[in-house]
Amino acid sequence: MQNEFKKLIELIGEDPTREGLVKTPERAAKALDFLTQGYHQTLDEIVNNAVFESDSDEMVIVKNIELYSMCEHHMLPFIGQCHVAYLPRGKVIGLSKVARIVDMYARRLQIQENLTKQIADAVLQVTDGQGVGVVVESRHLCMMMRGVQKQNSTMTTSMMLGRFKKDINTRNEFLSLLR
Repeated sequence: MQNEFKKLIELIGEDPTREGLVKTPERAAKALDFLTQGYHQTLDEIVNNAVFESDSDEMVIVKNIELYSMCEHHMLPFIGQCHVAYLPRGKVIGLSKVARIVDMYARRLQIQENLTKQIADAVLQVTDGQGVGVVVESRHLCMMMRGVQKQNSTMTTSMMLGRFKKDINTRNEFLSLLR
């Protein structure tokens, strides 16, 4: 990957041997490897058996989970937050595991719509809950730095599964608790 970054530096008209750029191909390769580490993780590894029996059947919400992803169309970052809720059915997931699930899918080349669905599907699979709701709000640098250059635009996506989709009261409770 380092050689490819060196070629890119040359292609944009820069000198990769210039003092400030000498180690850039190595740093850029490490950065891209980190930003796409989700490809090297699995749901089982992330959850690591942190699913616990519980009598709770009330909504569990984890709000304001920061996320950093990269648009698959331009390979530019989108940055935002994710809110995840689920209704347990006999078991709950370790709190940090919800954030780790978000990170695993965010650390892949993505579109936000797919990211939202992947998170919801994964939480439902792990918890076997009665339902899952996920809302992602992000700012996309591909829209801010280039193209239409709209600095204050935010994209919001949601995915409702199970009772969150079928029961308007459950969905409304979740959405009201996000405000």
